[in-house]
Amino acid sequence: MLHLAKFVHLTSVLSFVRRLDYQICVTQMGEYRLGILGSGKGSNMVAIAEACRAGRIPAQIAIVLSDVAEAGILQQAERFGVPFAHIPPGKYRTKLDEDAERSYIERLTEARVDLIVLAGFMRILKGDFLKAFANRVVNIHPSLLPAFPGLEAWKQALDHGVKVTGCTVHFVDQGVDSGPIVAQQTVSVHEADTPQTLHARIQQAERELYPKVLGALAEGRIAVKGRQTIWR
Repeated sequence: MLHLAKFVHLTSVLSFVRRLDYQICVTQMGEYRLGILGSGKGSNMVAIAEACRAGRIPAQIAIVLSDVAEAGILQQAERFGVPFAHIPPGKYRTKLDEDAERSYIERLTEARVDLIVLAGFMRILKGDFLKAFANRVVNIHPSLLPAFPGLEAWKQALDHGVKVTGCTVHFVDQGVDSGPIVAQQTVSVHEADTPQTLHARIQQAERELYPKVLGALAEGRIAVKGRQTIWR
């Protein structure tokens, strides 16, 4: 059983709800704060920002960070008036190096984020990062996990001839797309599909599913026991 932990941030008091295995952060006073990490255009970030603005996610985006200086997600953050920054990833091609990891941890800690949302972030997160934000990192993946983890999952789906694929929101652990599954949405595969057309429909499903899940997390309506997700 996890122990209750309390963190005091100026006038805002955050308490962690007791869970069986995973701990979900719930804002008791003040607004739930999201930190978004992305490497691409930022379409999921836009969907999240619009849902926050409309009240469908009772939260605010505290900061947007990217490993790519010219990433569209940074331009979208500026358009929505959200604090943003580019932090170079360092010497590795697929993950953050030690200095970059520390910089990401520092910026997210300074922003007092309750939940870290990966939105097309193309770096594997491990080690100190996941220890610093244990059980507070979620990702959306373009397949029905555990099928087709890793890169270009929509191409994997076509190559395997599946009739249904989709997207999955999951907690991030030390593996690759292997954390507990929170929610999934299906997408039919058409005979005439190309990788591009299938990917586009999966992306639309992502923009529908991710805000719904983040809204439920912000409201404290999701708990996880082992690999089973409990929606309250």
